[in-house]
Amino acid sequence: MDTHTVFELRRYRLRPGGGETLIRLFDSEFVEPQEALGMRIEGEFRDLDNPDAFVWVRSFKDMEARTAALGSFYSSAIWKKHGPAANETMLNSDNVLLLKPTNDVQPFAHNLPRRQEGERPEACGLIVVNLCSLAPGTEDEFARFVNENALPIMRDAGARIDAVFVTERSVNGFPRLPVREGETVLVWFESHKDEDSAAHYRERLRQNVNWTNDVYPRMDGQCWRKIEVARLTPTPRSLCAW
Repeated sequence: MDTHTVFELRRYRLRPGGGETLIRLFDSEFVEPQEALGMRIEGEFRDLDNPDAFVWVRSFKDMEARTAALGSFYSSAIWKKHGPAANETMLNSDNVLLLKPTNDVQPFAHNLPRRQEGERPEACGLIVVNLCSLAPGTEDEFARFVNENALPIMRDAGARIDAVFVTERSVNGFPRLPVREGETVLVWFESHKDEDSAAHYRERLRQNVNWTNDVYPRMDGQCWRKIEVARLTPTPRSLCAW
């Protein structure tokens, strides 16, 4: 697959009960048309702690490709036909982070190619998204610390690390779709087989003295707010799954 360097983490607030309607519409009408334009729909998720949320990630080869692909998709007949119904399920769709991968982790390397989607019986697993809010200009140093010190402990404890991102600071070339600007973040995706596996993972972290006494406190101390954690489950067509 082509190497993609720009990622969007999109988190939508939905009208009560709108989640399943949006997922069905998204999967039936929006996946293939976007991917035909060079985008990849890396993952689609329900939020275990917020039934009226839809979380998804799409990626692009670069910022120029993003601008061109979004312009084509959102002016297409498909969007004109089905976009209003999708928008009707939403209260807000502007919670979007524009991200780029760090050099140490190939994003979503465990994802199936779309052509193999039908070979698996079911998309399953628990996907945990962790968001660190940082002081401006500190993300590269913070990412080095996470990659060198935190990720080895997480992996030893049983997590599959699917991606590590920091803020992409390029100008949003498609302002029709706003993104959260002026923020500095690091985001990592970790995957687990199920909630029991995730619970065992957290217990192993608690038992790791280096993690509890040094690594996690140093990470937490550099964040402006408590590290945000979202517990997600993949929707049927999500390529990011266990």
